[in-house]
Amino acid sequence: MKTTQGLELILLAAIWGSSFMFMRIGSPEFGPVLFMAMRTLIASLLLLPLLFLYRQQSALRGQWPKLFLVGSLNTAIPFVLFGYATLTLSAGLTSILNTTTPMFGVVVAYLWFKDKLSMNAVFGILLGCLGVYLLMYDKIAVTPVPGEESNILLPVLAVMGAALCYAISANFTKRYLSHIKPLAQASGSQVAATVLLAPVSVFFLPQAVPSPLAITSVVLLGTVCTGIAYIIFFRLIAALGPANAMSVTYLIPVFGVFWGAVFLNEVVTASMLLGGGCILTGVALITGVIKLGRKKAATGL
Repeated sequence: MKTTQGLELILLAAIWGSSFMFMRIGSPEFGPVLFMAMRTLIASLLLLPLLFLYRQQSALRGQWPKLFLVGSLNTAIPFVLFGYATLTLSAGLTSILNTTTPMFGVVVAYLWFKDKLSMNAVFGILLGCLGVYLLMYDKIAVTPVPGEESNILLPVLAVMGAALCYAISANFTKRYLSHIKPLAQASGSQVAATVLLAPVSVFFLPQAVPSPLAITSVVLLGTVCTGIAYIIFFRLIAALGPANAMSVTYLIPVFGVFWGAVFLNEVVTASMLLGGGCILTGVALITGVIKLGRKKAATGL
């Protein structure tokens, strides 16, 4: 990996990590549905000209039913779930929970496509579940009002549901849309998500005009965290390959926690570090970055 590519990888993690901060700022004022509809609209307006610039628009012909499914599972539904979750959860905690996506990915691949599930992956899933429990336990344990833990449980389940949507979408894309270039996939899915979210968002208009800070957050989220981030991601895929480009997953929660602490004064607790460490270690086991045990050398009789 060249130095410039390494810097781009860190930059991408910093950008995607900041998206949770922007959601935390803008979702309460816009509402999750309208906020995410504006995000996908802004991203679409940025990506579509690039699609025509690189002459990849023909790749979308005949693929819209599949792209609408991917747009639902990879953008519309998870974006709204994240927006709902950040009404309660901190940006740092949400970014950590988001890293459970690879865990769901291997489970979906095992149940859907009958992919083999290694012992490393099984142990990684269990370790990831332990990490989620530690994150939830800290929030529930310090809750002073009986029954208020449900206010924590539902947002956590929303993030897990978003991660599950990402996992299903990734497996579907790999099986049915792998022949389409990433820029075309991203543009098509963002447009599809906008078409799905825009009509629904009319029923969730805010009662008051959002503040300039909230408006700035959705503009930055749509342009920088979605449009520009995809451009950087495409460059990394072309230069490093999909597997190495996805290593950005390990850096996103670091920046998510950092931005939340610096700009939103969020408290970084010991359980966040411990739970996040368990989840990231589990993801590393699932993706093969860490392997337990060594194969024994074959011996003759």
